[in-house]
Amino acid sequence: MANPTPNPSYTVLTREIQAGTLAPVYLLYGEEGYFVDCLVKMFEDLVAPEDRDFNLYNMYGQESTAPMVIETCHRYPMMADRQVVILREAGAMNGNEINKLAPYIEHPTASTVLVIAMRGQKEVKGKELLAAIKKHGVVYESKKLNDRDIVTYISRMIADNRLNIEPKGLAMLRDFVGNDLSRIHNEVNKLCVALPAGATITPEVVEKHVGISKDYNNFELVDALAEKNVAKAFTIVSYFAANPKDNPTVVTVTQVFNFFSNLMIFLFNPDKTPEGQKKALGLKSDWQLKKYVAAARNYNARSVIEVIGAIRRMDTRSKGIGSRAGQYDLLRDMVFNILAARGNLAEYE
Repeated sequence: MANPTPNPSYTVLTREIQAGTLAPVYLLYGEEGYFVDCLVKMFEDLVAPEDRDFNLYNMYGQESTAPMVIETCHRYPMMADRQVVILREAGAMNGNEINKLAPYIEHPTASTVLVIAMRGQKEVKGKELLAAIKKHGVVYESKKLNDRDIVTYISRMIADNRLNIEPKGLAMLRDFVGNDLSRIHNEVNKLCVALPAGATITPEVVEKHVGISKDYNNFELVDALAEKNVAKAFTIVSYFAANPKDNPTVVTVTQVFNFFSNLMIFLFNPDKTPEGQKKALGLKSDWQLKKYVAAARNYNARSVIEVIGAIRRMDTRSKGIGSRAGQYDLLRDMVFNILAARGNLAEYE
């Protein structure tokens, strides 16, 4: 049997778990909790439901000590080939305590799979622990996906479920769920249940099954700003203000900032060909590029700098610094300043 991969990707690790290619100890950590949760569930499923009272142990960092974990790991499975011991929320243990697990990891029990989960931890507590697991087990870091990766991730999920999606529908989903993978899976699963294989997810489908307005969303607001469509932009902001629960300003500001940051890249990219611009921006299609082409007719580099200044002022004021105005009043002010941008930086000095 092949040995487990020491530093696997999520896909490789899930494949090895399903195939029964197991290490004696696993360390799962990282900012993206969704992948850690899925892997922990997979390790639980290694033990048949009828055997879990005897061969599956869920322990918690707040309530456990290293000797307690080691004692559990030294037990033998009852009427089975293996037992699984999961130390959840291991980040709650201090570094000195968790390092006490290192001697066990150097000489683990062959019939035990120990899973140490530090959900949400950007760094591993316990350097001795980490060194021991790197030598004798498997370390998996669950990283947050960035905005560009999110689009690819949603597209792949939809394709894996034998569905298609229109670019605008994809943008609506991305804006709605952000980089919360739990929400992404929940919303895509809704669409998979509602639609037959081979169907296309349109903006109307997203509006009906996910609950996002196809006409009043961050995607449409960015479009309106790119085109300098004043009436459309302020209509959307008014809709947001009337429906604040579904349209938090922090998400809107982030999407607008990302667009204009990319527009700056577009304007300064020496390779002006469509392929060169798509590569610089991490875009997949000419359709996505059209928005930047349209915006470049309305904003030059100096006005984009002015726009980014307006966005930063909005961010500062929304935190109560220099303003007591409401969030949506500040959003209206930001949109006004973006639409009015003429590249006259002197007035902001």
